[in-house]
Amino acid sequence: MTTTYSRPQTTAPRAGEENLSPVLIRYYDELSRTLDATAVRSRSDAFSPGWQLPPLTPALEAFFAPGVISAQDLGTHRDTRLTLLNLMHNPATRTTKTLASLMIVARAVAHIQRTGEAVMIITPSSANKATALRDAVRRAHETGLTDPAHLRIVCVLPTSSSHKVWRSPLTDDAGLRARNPLAVRDSAGSQEVKELARAVADQEADAVFARHGIRLWHTLDLDNYVVADTARALFERDRLPSVPRVHAHAVSSAFGLLGHFYGQQQHTGRAWPDTGAQYFLVQHLDTADMVASYYHGAFDHRPAWQHGDGVYTQDADPHFPQRTYAPDERLDPTFYTRTPATSPRMNEIIRKQGGGGIVVSLAECLDRYPHIRRLLEPAGVDLPADPRQLREWSLVMAVTGVLNAVDRELLDLPEVLVHGSGSYHAGHYRPPESHHLHPVAGYDGLRDLVHAAAGS
Repeated sequence: MTTTYSRPQTTAPRAGEENLSPVLIRYYDELSRTLDATAVRSRSDAFSPGWQLPPLTPALEAFFAPGVISAQDLGTHRDTRLTLLNLMHNPATRTTKTLASLMIVARAVAHIQRTGEAVMIITPSSANKATALRDAVRRAHETGLTDPAHLRIVCVLPTSSSHKVWRSPLTDDAGLRARNPLAVRDSAGSQEVKELARAVADQEADAVFARHGIRLWHTLDLDNYVVADTARALFERDRLPSVPRVHAHAVSSAFGLLGHFYGQQQHTGRAWPDTGAQYFLVQHLDTADMVASYYHGAFDHRPAWQHGDGVYTQDADPHFPQRTYAPDERLDPTFYTRTPATSPRMNEIIRKQGGGGIVVSLAECLDRYPHIRRLLEPAGVDLPADPRQLREWSLVMAVTGVLNAVDRELLDLPEVLVHGSGSYHAGHYRPPESHHLHPVAGYDGLRDLVHAAAGS
């Protein structure tokens, strides 16, 4: 692939400079090679726009501008060094989903530019992925990489998390709203939106192209996300000291940590990179499946609780909360994947590399909240004084899990890198109005909505 625009050099920052990097621009060539390698091993009969990025022009640089990573020192806790890997710099999303979304949409743009065919993305989401992909689609329009007629998106959300989607021009403009609808699956489990989006993508792709000339692309596949998350490993390689460390992350399927591991494989050229990276999973009780699988070999394992004074307690398993308000508590609907297919691979990596996992509760997060708020403030993370205003708990979950793990002596390396994958509160965004959402009862409703968006 030919580069048509010069990029910043990949030199390390001078002492005292903020350790911030526009990773999608800085590592454009390495990410392109990783995309090429992924294309070789990726096999699917469904439509894909290919694995090429557009040439790195000023317009693409403007499009990639929010794809930034930084690292901030958080001090120590019981002699364990804490560092924040800040993946939340895009003010229009405040989550790490920006990195993958920008690369996914850039690949769609490359297909549009190469073939002239229009592309409609379809994706299920618990909200953050929808917000980030929609923001990337908007950026592609506004930077002139493509236009609203050639690039559209349909998102399918569970009702329980629709309040977490951010309003944008794609909701507020009537024409853009028709081409980029937000579908809400009512009275359904969160997992069902994945099955529904996949079914419509698989069964309607040919009809959508035949009737409307638009390619329908289902983007949830793991490979579409791990490639972007290899940028975390490249940033670490160039911007952080080369020492063994634990990578802690609040996870649903652990796409981010798998991407980091894949990035280390790519830049070392080894199946087991031997960089000293350990991986530590943080989950909540509603979907504690990966932690349960790793330690107990069963997704549905939960500890035996004692109930008294309205609180459930246990002290037999240090990897589960000592105190919770409910044994099946849903701390944040962001984490909604059950029995993730990624769990066996993550178990294998942790057994080989080291690490582990922990489950946290709302009670534990609230106990730690004032301390975490003070801890993150120097890093520029804005947590509200009132935790009831917090809408994305990923970062608070991750830090709570790390502090609990250090106190319970579950970590054996002197440094923890906390992957800051998401944090926002009610003051950061406005959710969609009710008329911005399209309730769908099932397959027929989503099928009709997709065709209506393609034909608008």
